[in-house]
Amino acid sequence: MTKISRRQFVGTTAAFAALSFADRVALANPLGLPLGIQLYSVRQQMLEDLDEALAAVSAAGYTEVEAASLPKKSAKEIRAALDKAGLRCVSAHHPFADLHTRFDEIVAYDKELGVQFIICASPGYRTPSPAGAPGGAKPYSLDDWRYNAEQFNTFAEKTAASDIRFGYHNHTREFVVTDGKTPYIELLQLTDPKKVSFELDCGWAIVAGVNPAEIMKNHPYRISMLHVKDFKLPPNPTPENHDEAKVTELGHGSVDYRPIFAQAAKTQHIQHAFVEQEAFDMPWKESLKVDADYMRTFKM
Repeated sequence: MTKISRRQFVGTTAAFAALSFADRVALANPLGLPLGIQLYSVRQQMLEDLDEALAAVSAAGYTEVEAASLPKKSAKEIRAALDKAGLRCVSAHHPFADLHTRFDEIVAYDKELGVQFIICASPGYRTPSPAGAPGGAKPYSLDDWRYNAEQFNTFAEKTAASDIRFGYHNHTREFVVTDGKTPYIELLQLTDPKKVSFELDCGWAIVAGVNPAEIMKNHPYRISMLHVKDFKLPPNPTPENHDEAKVTELGHGSVDYRPIFAQAAKTQHIQHAFVEQEAFDMPWKESLKVDADYMRTFKM
């Protein structure tokens, strides 16, 4: 897979035609989709005051959300809070370990929220280390990644019975070459395209030194959702120096979304695109609006 330099990803992003203000709110990004946000962005705010956090998300112009790091409340309570804020939950994130041990419980909970997608947000090991084993998390082997692909196919068959699509979300570890293979490409090749979808986190791919547009060009119609975020990048991004990348608001960093959105429009059927603000460089409510305005006013 071709690596990218910082220079290749400096700039701002892609466009949609001139619309009325009401239409721009409804179709609020270059792919003509509702404006969406991943609720991990306001994880701390939701813990402090769920209604205020969701009201601020709505006030910024978002209409769709992806669940993550929700407060410990029932699905009925979360759904009521979302409805009160005028937000629609279309997707939900869960780590592999939870899906492996509480799959049916998670599907029932998310179905009550109204989701269309359940997304695995982290991989698992074929043979996990014993709890409390010294040395911290061990690297993922190529066999571990192939095990994940097997499990994703199984998970996807089960979620389909509830009319929910199953998918996988990347960070940077998926691009660490392992035994001569790129794990993300292995997952794409070993999962059933009729069952398993992918949510491409464009920001983390770029931090790993990988071009999201190239992934989409080489693997048409495997990506159904995007995560949209910005970073101030180190000179030569790689998975190994990902800690040097600093998250910032959209349009304030190094990421150029023009080729990414353009390629998505050509070779994918993107159903949802979620802003994700993992940390704030400004007051959080202002940050939500900056990101929303970036998506609304995006120019090719």
